[in-house]
Amino acid sequence: MKRIIYPFAALLLIIASAFTFIQSQDWKIADTYSVKFSGGDPSGEFKGLKGAINFDPNHLATSKFNVIIDVASINTGNGMKNTHAKSAMWFDAEKYPVISFTSSSITKTAGGYEAKGTLSMHGVSKEIVLPFTFDNNVFTGSFEVNRLDYNVNAAEPNHGGAKFKVDITVPVTK
Repeated sequence: MKRIIYPFAALLLIIASAFTFIQSQDWKIADTYSVKFSGGDPSGEFKGLKGAINFDPNHLATSKFNVIIDVASINTGNGMKNTHAKSAMWFDAEKYPVISFTSSSITKTAGGYEAKGTLSMHGVSKEIVLPFTFDNNVFTGSFEVNRLDYNVNAAEPNHGGAKFKVDITVPVTK
């Protein structure tokens, strides 16, 4: 009887371990990405997006985003506004050089997907839900951020509006 149990147990371990090695696809961020923000003054975009994107629509449990944006890469289209946005009054790029997002889970929705995770900016971390789609190797998402939730220019709460819409388009390659 023991002779039958050991091979059977070994076979079960091999089959079970095959399922634990399922990993999501690693993607490289293409240079043609865009991270734009609008809804107040200033509006513009960030460059300097880097990070790890592991995503497979068939294996969402192992999918994960861990990305950062270089705050000093902000471009409002106006040199004076860029300098002001990088200053201690706004984003304080010297003290807080990156904005980061790390997902904790990714789920399928009727319109695409949702990445739940932590958005960290200006020394404050908050849980957010980032809705997105993934078509033809391009991630596209849009969400709102209230700058006051992250103490960005909290000294002037009514300056230029508190909420910003963030539109992200990230083409990826394998």
